[in-house]
Amino acid sequence: MKTLFFAWRYLWSRPLGAALNVLLLSLGLASITFLLLVGHQLTQAFERDLAGIDVVVGAKGSPMQLILSGVFHIDVPPGNVPLKAVRELEKHPLVASVIPISLGDNLRGFRIVGTSQAYIQHYQATLSAGRLWDAPLQVVLGATAARQLGLVVGNTFAGAHGLGAGGHTHGDSLYTVTGVLAPSGSVLDRLVLTDTASVWKVHEDFTAVDEEDRQVMEEEREITMVLVRYKTPMAAMSFPRYVNTSTDMQAAAPALEISRLLHMLGLGTDVLRAFAGVLLLTAGLSVFIALWSAVRERSGDLALLRMLGAPPAQVAALLLCEALWLGLLASLAGLLLGQACAAALAWLLQLDNSLLLGGMVWPPELLIVPVLALGVSVGAALLPAWGAFRVSVLSLLQSR
Repeated sequence: MKTLFFAWRYLWSRPLGAALNVLLLSLGLASITFLLLVGHQLTQAFERDLAGIDVVVGAKGSPMQLILSGVFHIDVPPGNVPLKAVRELEKHPLVASVIPISLGDNLRGFRIVGTSQAYIQHYQATLSAGRLWDAPLQVVLGATAARQLGLVVGNTFAGAHGLGAGGHTHGDSLYTVTGVLAPSGSVLDRLVLTDTASVWKVHEDFTAVDEEDRQVMEEEREITMVLVRYKTPMAAMSFPRYVNTSTDMQAAAPALEISRLLHMLGLGTDVLRAFAGVLLLTAGLSVFIALWSAVRERSGDLALLRMLGAPPAQVAALLLCEALWLGLLASLAGLLLGQACAAALAWLLQLDNSLLLGGMVWPPELLIVPVLALGVSVGAALLPAWGAFRVSVLSLLQSR
């Protein structure tokens, strides 16, 4: 305990140098913390929202765009597909179930999604208030959407055209809130859910000229995409090929597209990891120089300790403890700074109602941060500690 106390006093005998070393080391650790947090939360979000969805079928275009818009609701869909084609797809022997997704309107930036109640059941979401819809123009709000919009059961509102705030408002077709979902941590939290028929009714009422025109629209109804679940895993070998070659739609496999996305993101994270590594290496060199200089500057103190009976190992331990204090302080600062950066990114994404990263989380991967901090600081202190261990009392006194 005395060694730890003396090491703390010695460390802050030069406050500016100690603070700079802690700052430099903590910046590298904060970068690593940020990467670990974002990677962990994105992986969790992908696994959570993709669970049970084998393939997404929609209009031809970018498969990645289809996945991001239909599953995570953070992109614009490539187009719509005829309802008749989807009905035929439901009859395919390899299809166990389909969940329709119809996009096109929003409420102050939160997407109004026309779907079936199977979509809520798929994510095992539960109601915190009210009930599910049983007629067109009734909606169930996700927990985040309800909180930020300030809506409760019984309120009415008009949706706006488009997937972003600022579109034309469908003032003649008012939705009624019948329920609010409990927080589930899934994509449902930030959606406004309604029956697929609601989306058709809003747009047909807005554009239909007469009953004959409405009849034509009903025959040509479309949806944006469907989320498909296979009857057997072997369907993954043939079903996407069937859709892509035999229909005017495309099938996108979520697992494949997310692997591509993570690979693209990995190129950027590799650069950040390299940057963090350079910061840690620089911090290690700085700690080494500081402790090496400390051995020279404190030669009189070290000589006095030796004369008072301190063994060489205790003198070396004094420098190692000083490095440990640096590593401990830097790891705490790095973890807090990394959490702050991740929270800031989550806040920015929430402004666009985009993919949520959540608040402060402490995944097991973060254990590597204090290990790195202590490893770098102790590694930088080994040579100065060895030097202090080997120098004799006579040499230390002569150096004064």
